[in-house]
Amino acid sequence: MNILENLLAKARANKQTIVLPEAEEERTLIAADKALADGLANIILIGRPAEVEALAKKHGLEHVGEATLIDPLNNPRAEEYAQMLQKLREKKGMTIEQARELVKNPLYLGCLIIKNGEADGQISGALSTTGDTLRPALQIIKCAPGITCVSGAMLLITDQPQYGEQGVLVMSDVAVTPVPTAEQLAQFAYCTAETARAVAGIEDPRVAMLSFSTKGSATHEVVDKVVEATRIARETWPELKVDGELQADAALVPSVGEKKAPGSTIAGHANVLIAPSLEVGNIGYKLVQRLGGATAIGPILQGIARPVNDLSRGCSVDDIYYMIAITACQAQ
Repeated sequence: MNILENLLAKARANKQTIVLPEAEEERTLIAADKALADGLANIILIGRPAEVEALAKKHGLEHVGEATLIDPLNNPRAEEYAQMLQKLREKKGMTIEQARELVKNPLYLGCLIIKNGEADGQISGALSTTGDTLRPALQIIKCAPGITCVSGAMLLITDQPQYGEQGVLVMSDVAVTPVPTAEQLAQFAYCTAETARAVAGIEDPRVAMLSFSTKGSATHEVVDKVVEATRIARETWPELKVDGELQADAALVPSVGEKKAPGSTIAGHANVLIAPSLEVGNIGYKLVQRLGGATAIGPILQGIARPVNDLSRGCSVDDIYYMIAITACQAQ
């Protein structure tokens, strides 16, 4: 069984309830139908019933009727959710009138459903920007305890079993924070290790804090930041297996790791990679994907108290289908 089959099997084994607030988008609806048919998750669709039903009929979708469908414009519980939202945001000056308008927004409504304990995660982005996806999540669900920022991890599946975990690696941040602080990099290390466990099935995450330097081979303030991030991660999460600063080859290749970082238990054996900046992470995973032929799945958002994931507006039905499984596994 490969990693994707494992991911689907894990989602089926402990079904979670996932909100799809873009139910009027046809790729999303087709993916929801497929997920329901395969028993990946319980699904809550947010959309106008006439539009959703017309799309379902157009594409011959047989399982959409198994989902819970909520009309954001005619929701009998709208006032309940508006009161909840206003209370959550009253210190920021939100009025009840503003809250009543926002609960008509499917992205806000979905996060309120999760906050109320009626769902476990949400996926959007086929129609919405990353900012629109993250804003209600951070305002309503907020960050996980001990975490102050969000990051995006990429699951990289290669045909090179000598690297990572039989060719599988998880890399962060590839999507959210352009210039992270040392404290944020440390949080990325912890969150990405948790993603490696929950999504990639990596039982023993080994985290490399990447740099252009290995153990003092170069000096620069950006190297110092990675060194400091490694120290913070070790002190904050003593159980986390992490080392840095490491160059990519020292992190991945045992012979190079032994030479450049003798005595390190991570060097040459890393399966989780933390880039020193968004620029490095985003460029790096795309090079591995395009030139190295790796399968890249994500970004998987991390750091939110309950999983809220973002899709590319160019996503495929399969992208959404697998993100439903990923979000379900995160929620477990």
